[in-house]
Amino acid sequence: MPLLSIPSPSRGEIDVGPLAIHAYGLMLLLAIAAATVLTGIRWNRRGGDWDLVFQVAVWGVAFGIVGARLYHVVTSWSEVPDEWWGVFAVWKGGLGVWGGILFGVLAGAVVVRKAGQSVLRFMDAVAPGLLLAQAIGRWGNWFNQELYGEPTDLPWGLEIDLQHRPEDLDLLQQDTFHPVFLYEFTWNLIGVGVLLLLDRFFRFRPPALFALYVAWYTAFRAFEETLRIDPSHEYFGFRLNFYVSVTLLAVSLAFFVWWQFFHRGGERAPAGRRQPPPVGPRMEVPRGRVRG
Repeated sequence: MPLLSIPSPSRGEIDVGPLAIHAYGLMLLLAIAAATVLTGIRWNRRGGDWDLVFQVAVWGVAFGIVGARLYHVVTSWSEVPDEWWGVFAVWKGGLGVWGGILFGVLAGAVVVRKAGQSVLRFMDAVAPGLLLAQAIGRWGNWFNQELYGEPTDLPWGLEIDLQHRPEDLDLLQQDTFHPVFLYEFTWNLIGVGVLLLLDRFFRFRPPALFALYVAWYTAFRAFEETLRIDPSHEYFGFRLNFYVSVTLLAVSLAFFVWWQFFHRGGERAPAGRRQPPPVGPRMEVPRGRVRG
């Protein structure tokens, strides 16, 4: 074993008196809270109200979890516990980010539309918050000893217990692995700062910032899929989510360029702050000689 390494928790639960709290679920709650607060601050600065943010959070999270679990069950059935409750065992991990974002965004869009607000502007307001939630949520993978990569002797290699490794004789003899969860946490956290800075100094036509969020996440996710060794469907030597990431990266970048620079119409968002109120009608001075 290397001289330096990152230990993994021995169990995925935190004892609080007589209660045993699932750390994975706790990380999800913290992620949701952080995303709600950041989105609320950004939406309020754009003239919106907190009540709509809370409504979107409730419905978006509910449908997001359903979509995330559904995506995981469909694409990674072999990882679902072989019990009647296995399909619902979210506390054991197994949430597909693609399904979560899709279902969550659709549910949130319905809520925003029914409130008579701009869905596109809200998408830009929520983009950094979604990336922040994904960053915090990855620590749940650390508690479950999942989302790690190939063996490595680097000082930040992650220790994984034997029962959490794939059934591969070579991997069973290794000591430390790439902490992919930590890589993604770092990348996502940097992305939050990048999106906030871009939104502060540039005026994007909504939902261009949301497209940049998708591009930022999928750029690293495509690389991440080349490191991961957990079970996954593979096609032509690459994992399924590698193809999903590359496709979404290309689509989001193409959409951003077209929507921001070539699309006519739509609305431009203020650069990270509320737009000043419109001035009244301009007074026209009649042409000709003014007599005094």
